[in-house]
Amino acid sequence: LDYSKQLLVAPQGVPVQAIEEIKPLKMITTPKGEIVYDLGQNMVGWVKLKVNGKSGDEVTLQFAEVLDKEGNFYTANLRAAKCTDKFILKGGGEEVYEPRFTFHGFRFVKIEGFPGTPALDNITGVVIHSAMNPTGTFICSEPLINQLQKNIQWGQKGNFLDVPTDCPQRDERLGWTGDAQVFSPTAAFNFDVSAFYTKWLRDVAADQLPNGSVPHVIPDVLNGGGGATGWADAALVVPWNTYMAYGDKRILEVQYPSMKAWVEYMRGRAGKDNIWTGDYHFGDWLAFASNSSDYTGATTEKDLIATAYYSYSSGLLAKTAKIIGKNDEAESYEKLSENIKKSFVDEFVAPSGRLVSHTQTAYLLAIAFEMLPEDLVPKAAGFLAADVEKFKHLTTGFLGTPLLCKTLSEIGRDDLAFMLLNRKQYPGWLYPVTQGATTIWERWDGQKPDGTFQDVGMNSFNHYAYGAIGEWLYTYVAGIKIDTENPGYKHFFLAPHPGGGLTNVAATFQSVYGEIKSGWKIENGQMTYEVKVPANSTATVTLPSAQLENVTVNSAALKENALMAASQTGKTVSLKLGSGEYKFSYPMN
Repeated sequence: LDYSKQLLVAPQGVPVQAIEEIKPLKMITTPKGEIVYDLGQNMVGWVKLKVNGKSGDEVTLQFAEVLDKEGNFYTANLRAAKCTDKFILKGGGEEVYEPRFTFHGFRFVKIEGFPGTPALDNITGVVIHSAMNPTGTFICSEPLINQLQKNIQWGQKGNFLDVPTDCPQRDERLGWTGDAQVFSPTAAFNFDVSAFYTKWLRDVAADQLPNGSVPHVIPDVLNGGGGATGWADAALVVPWNTYMAYGDKRILEVQYPSMKAWVEYMRGRAGKDNIWTGDYHFGDWLAFASNSSDYTGATTEKDLIATAYYSYSSGLLAKTAKIIGKNDEAESYEKLSENIKKSFVDEFVAPSGRLVSHTQTAYLLAIAFEMLPEDLVPKAAGFLAADVEKFKHLTTGFLGTPLLCKTLSEIGRDDLAFMLLNRKQYPGWLYPVTQGATTIWERWDGQKPDGTFQDVGMNSFNHYAYGAIGEWLYTYVAGIKIDTENPGYKHFFLAPHPGGGLTNVAATFQSVYGEIKSGWKIENGQMTYEVKVPANSTATVTLPSAQLENVTVNSAALKENALMAASQTGKTVSLKLGSGEYKFSYPMN
């Protein structure tokens, strides 16, 4: 253990764990008379205690994420986890207690048995997470969205501790595959997760069952349960998204046997008709539920979800096989994916484009996974948009939510995507922020408006899955988007989507080629867009609501720059850029 560089170091000298320190924000005396430290941030790690007392004095530290509505220390949501440290003093001067072989998920620390009167400087919060370099930043003109971005990043740090846990505080802390799958694109924007995922995906392959089924959690401490759609598909989706982010096909070569085994497992379960029915799945976990007599909630048929993922993962396997030179298998799995799509349409889609499960998640899967023939896509998109307009809020769970805003943007409904983002009431991303959240919650209403809590059996306040909205913030709002034909940002797109009342956005991303910047500002109808393209890469830029003759780049008329080959398409201007920094300015249409 080498603390001189604030890192835990593996025997071969590679940092495996990063350490940060947080000073307490304030001390609180609760209505019950408890002395509680508020660190101001829901974090993962431990506390360093400084204390001076006599031999035999016992100090107890207990950890919690929240206070109840009366302001008392609340631990019911931790279930059986004790979340308690005890330190017995030896006496003889100041002593420092800092555990090395535990961690907690907490914002609040209750202290009991302290000799004398505790002060703010008696404890320090020590944050731990796997050693991941920060790579992405996102900031905009709306403070609540900025706090949401912070919550997403803190949720990732708290749960990316050796394995991608679902939650770090209660008696669980398991490497749930579904959470990892849906969050993987966002994860690769915020931090360099190449080593983290490379290691964990080898664990996935190691724990994969002989029949190809992937356990629900990795490492498989549940001993063999698995095969759930959207969860087990992490075996395909995470390596693919990692390849997209970093452009290193070795991860595909190493994981290919595992990827193929999972697709073959699904083929065996679906049978000749390509419709996967009957097996246990988690479905669109924690989708919107209601007590309304005429609307019980957004329930998406699990067979529909399973069949959509069966096609999607088969398609990813086909692309992977082609990249690593297995052309015959690529052709075979591409054909399989297309056949599943035909069966999906026959089984779940009416000629009108309406799905048997008339839910946001069903339409999102059908559109985002390209399950529909071209003529039905606009119809399905219309049903999706109409449902969002009807409820004016999301109804999606773990599988639908990551697809929601980006799919709405893809069908030309940025207005609806921003409406959902900006919603401050339950259910929505900003509701927890208005309630003081500093990480992402497991449930949209983990803490209700009246201050009471959701079901104590499942109510984590640090659960990163819904933080998958971060991908849309980077790729659509800021406009930094991967070119799937040139992964790793060898070539990429810069195409911002202004909207939602935002007046400015600034994002950066540290790619394998260097820093990418995308920042826009609208002032008095004038758009200023500043970008940076790193060395040895290129970008295609799309300027929204622009007329070519009115655009300047670095204070010169764009239309006169023949090297950039700018062109007008409808209300947008497109052009190609080499490495460098550029500033565009124009009046918006």
